Amino acid sequence: MTPPSQDLNPSASAHDLYGVELRRQRRAAGLSLDRLSDIVNYSKTHLHGVESGERLPLPPLSEKLDAAFGTGELFQGLWGVVKREYTPRRFDLCLELEARAARIQEFSTSVIPGLLQTPAYMRALFLKGHPGLCPEKIEGLVATRLGRQEVLRADSPPDVWWILGEAALRQAVGGSAVMREQLAALLPWVDTDHTTVQVVPFEAGACTLMSGTLILLTLQDNSTTVYQEGPRNGETFDDRKTVTRRVREYDLMKASALPPGESAALIEATMETYESCESPRT
Repeated sequence: MTPPSQDLNPSASAHDLYGVELRRQRRAAGLSLDRLSDIVNYSKTHLHGVESGERLPLPPLSEKLDAAFGTGELFQGLWGVVKREYTPRRFDLCLELEARAARIQEFSTSVIPGLLQTPAYMRALFLKGHPGLCPEKIEGLVATRLGRQEVLRADSPPDVWWILGEAALRQAVGGSAVMREQLAALLPWVDTDHTTVQVVPFEAGACTLMSGTLILLTLQDNSTTVYQEGPRNGETFDDRKTVTRRVREYDLMKASALPPGESAALIEATMETYESCESPRT
């Protein structure tokens, strides 16, 4: 029997179990880290970090490991459990529905939505939101959020519509370099076959959804679930009255927002307000 990875306890966490199972499967297949690195196109350093529990598997490593070892959906299933170790419980249902949604509509007044965030922007948010959290945990949170973004690159991605308050562009999360990279990352999603980004300018004045975040998740059967979040709380609703009211509020926000082309111009103009300097660490 292959011994477990050093210092990992597979009964203590899914994170540890993932590392132990990766080492077991690799050794059973007679592969070195160098050879596995060539097969899955991930660095030896990253694979060693996952095996030792020092790193979380960056998507889509799990799918590639299952293909390499012929393990069905073993690593994909383990990754699903690992993600939940790094996600607030209040967000569980939202994550589940987001992965299956045919349409996602989101408004955020002052923060770039998670599906659009760069790793450096995420890291800056998590460092401020979780003071004292160890680097490993911070990187776990980043990896989990990056995993959510895979839905945008699926063979049949959902239709996604984001509305951002101008404050989300102006709030200098992580500093100038981080914000320049983050705003540049928004531009390719502004107007595509399945994505739209609009910005509500400050000049729009008071708006219906000025506080927090609103997400509308619509499944293939046309049912819609509402997720609302404030600084320290989040709630999910699927009753008809609440859903109807929130959908109308979202539609009103669309009317207050700039069209995609003008939104892109505002994003580009805001980028220029951030001094060009050394690229952020990703």
